[in-house]
Amino acid sequence: MAFCPLDYRYGCQEFKHIWSELGRHERQLEVERALIWAHWQLGRVTEEDYNAVAAIANPNDVTKERVSEIEAETRHDIMALTKAMAEAAGEAGWCIHLGATSNDIVDTAVGLQLRDSIVLLREKLCHLIGVCADVSERERDTVMLGRTHGQAAVPITFGLKAAVWLDELRRQLIRLDEASPRIAVGKFLGAVGTGAAQGEHARELQRLILTHLGLGVPLATTQVVGRDRYVEYISWLANVATTCEKVLQEIRNLQRSELAEAGEGFDVKKQVGSSTMAHKKNPIKSENASGLARIVRSFIIPTYENALLWHERDLANSSSERFTLSHASALLEDVMAKTADVLTNMWVDRDRCLANIHAQKGLVMAEKVMIELVDHGVARDEAHEVMREASFEAVANGEELIDVCSRTPAIAAAFSAEELEAMFNPFNHVGVAGEIVDECVALAREAIQ
Repeated sequence: MAFCPLDYRYGCQEFKHIWSELGRHERQLEVERALIWAHWQLGRVTEEDYNAVAAIANPNDVTKERVSEIEAETRHDIMALTKAMAEAAGEAGWCIHLGATSNDIVDTAVGLQLRDSIVLLREKLCHLIGVCADVSERERDTVMLGRTHGQAAVPITFGLKAAVWLDELRRQLIRLDEASPRIAVGKFLGAVGTGAAQGEHARELQRLILTHLGLGVPLATTQVVGRDRYVEYISWLANVATTCEKVLQEIRNLQRSELAEAGEGFDVKKQVGSSTMAHKKNPIKSENASGLARIVRSFIIPTYENALLWHERDLANSSSERFTLSHASALLEDVMAKTADVLTNMWVDRDRCLANIHAQKGLVMAEKVMIELVDHGVARDEAHEVMREASFEAVANGEELIDVCSRTPAIAAAFSAEELEAMFNPFNHVGVAGEIVDECVALAREAIQ
């Protein structure tokens, strides 16, 4: 019976396999094999013994079921693993786990899980960046209302709105690439980090194992990899989840009935929005992913607390990390996939965007007129007061601002009717938005190539 929603509702199978019980088992076998390989390189183990161990270091010869049977007796997972390997390896079993402590295996296997997760997350992020770049490019010149404090501000373009998301996603990619070497590391210097059990070549043994596995080599550790590395990883997951929710929240807001400027795609032939309100087209995928993003962020606190271990190690972090690392990783993959899907199928109603600008009766162009007054020699504070009074008069009387401006002496004396008309064209007050979009798109596409 499936219990966790990750089992039956969220996340892709490829990603979940990394953090599954079998995925953990596979990687622990790989670490034990790499340990013997390194001993062989240093002359402590024969090639014959290494080949014998390498031949059985797989989940078919050393099954998870057999390990679980032994663990039921020993109540120690890594001891059960080594016993099962020794059974399968025969005479070569003497060298299995040689010089290692359990957490050398556990944390290094987690390092492999993190490495493999980063590869998949990076692929998902690059796909999301590409989709967002397409949106920004396509809507480069789509003029719409900019809003601050939940109210109409001045015109913006949808392209610039998407370019803000795009540049943030690019920064997330940069952060991941910078952090990956610090995150995907293992350790192999024994019970308290001295390397005493590994002998005089302890540091070289560790280097050989970790580089052979494609992991980073730490300088100083206790019995565990420094959990600041996991804090950085989970913080990155939470950061990206927040970026995705920021995008999705904006789309949800723009889809509100009174705005209706953009929204999530909807299959009108088959999809149902509500069991009772037949007209509804709810942004359910955006809402779903927004909720999952909050779960990702919730793992930050236990991750920080897991870094606080007694002396060189205790076990208080272990059970917690089985949730934090696996669930946060798998959920972020799901959030990014859904965000990319929403952006791919998002609709933008350009006519509605303009209609909502016009519904403001010219008020959103007050800034434009004020700036033009300043350019005609009116002091900035005076120009601001002229437009403030004109705007409030327009609101009070339900008039178009341009009509109030045309009979305001300070404005009428400065501009012709044609000039005033041009000032109230929202396409004439989007500044350098197009340039910014072009540069954001170019940088993003370069980053993901």
